[in-house]
Amino acid sequence: MFEKLKEVRRRLEEIDRSLSHPEAGSDPSSLGRLMKERSRLEPVVTAYSRIQKTRETIQDLEELLRGETDPEMASYLKEELRASRQEEEELSGKLQLLLLPRDENDGKNVVLEIRAGVGGDEAALFAADLCRMYLRYSERKGWKAEVTSVNENGLGGFKECILLVSGEDAWSHLKYESGTHRVQRVPETESAGRIHTSAATVAVMPEADEIDVDLDLGECRFDVFRAHGNGGQCVNTTDSAVRLVHIPTGIVISCQDEKSQLKNKDKAIRILRSKLYLLRQMEQQESEAKTRRDQIGSGDRSEKIRTYNFPQGRVTDHRAHLTVYRIDQIMDGDLDQLVNPLIAAEQAEKLAKAAEA
Repeated sequence: MFEKLKEVRRRLEEIDRSLSHPEAGSDPSSLGRLMKERSRLEPVVTAYSRIQKTRETIQDLEELLRGETDPEMASYLKEELRASRQEEEELSGKLQLLLLPRDENDGKNVVLEIRAGVGGDEAALFAADLCRMYLRYSERKGWKAEVTSVNENGLGGFKECILLVSGEDAWSHLKYESGTHRVQRVPETESAGRIHTSAATVAVMPEADEIDVDLDLGECRFDVFRAHGNGGQCVNTTDSAVRLVHIPTGIVISCQDEKSQLKNKDKAIRILRSKLYLLRQMEQQESEAKTRRDQIGSGDRSEKIRTYNFPQGRVTDHRAHLTVYRIDQIMDGDLDQLVNPLIAAEQAEKLAKAAEA
């Protein structure tokens, strides 16, 4: 492991030399890649430096303890030695995790698309509940979440909702949400009090950078129209909404949450880049089917990943085989109690594979 750490440190030093070169900013794409690689390697090198210093401290304490005759001082040195060894063990575990193969999308922002599935109006109401849940989760995590597009059903439900989520570790947490979310409850539209089962699908896409997708705007058609729904003064009285059509793929993106037509256009382009990036990834995954099956939460939209049972107050994550009886907390955005076990399971699987290699 330590030979690999030395290589990582050498690579970081090489990147720093490249970034300090006067011509480093002449190629934005290359600069962006170097900065992203540096941000990934720096925590590894920092932890490596800390563990080296801790090992030096352990050696010094062991040497002092061997020559110490005063019982009180010997007791103090033993306690310091115990604490240093514990720190070394913790740092070693952290380094193992940092050296695991990374998801190539870690560090990216997220485009989150929620669609009502089977269940009619109740499915749309549930989709709206999921949208609020992710907005609250983003707030708890300190991320910025923007609703870029909403297609309402007239009862307060969402046929479709698209969120842009920006923030540290947004992808590494939200990527587990892809799939079909099932709800079991008495719908507001049900007069007989019967429990219905409905569903909504969630698609989670990494927001693609310009260096990830070479988008030719000449292959796009932009239409403008008047925004609908609550938007405040000007939004519903001017042609500020934008519909983007990507002609080669037929992908259609609509954005209407901003008063500015230019801002809506910019958001539509960002979402389109992410959809094209996801399409490219899916094509790559098709040729690596076994790898995709081995992944936790593959993102298959037909995969039922979670059930929300309101009468029993429980939420079950079918991938982690985990059930919690705190549905109110979950719907209020406390998703870490479901997401963290999935993160831990993925890390354990990667550690096991690393040990076998």
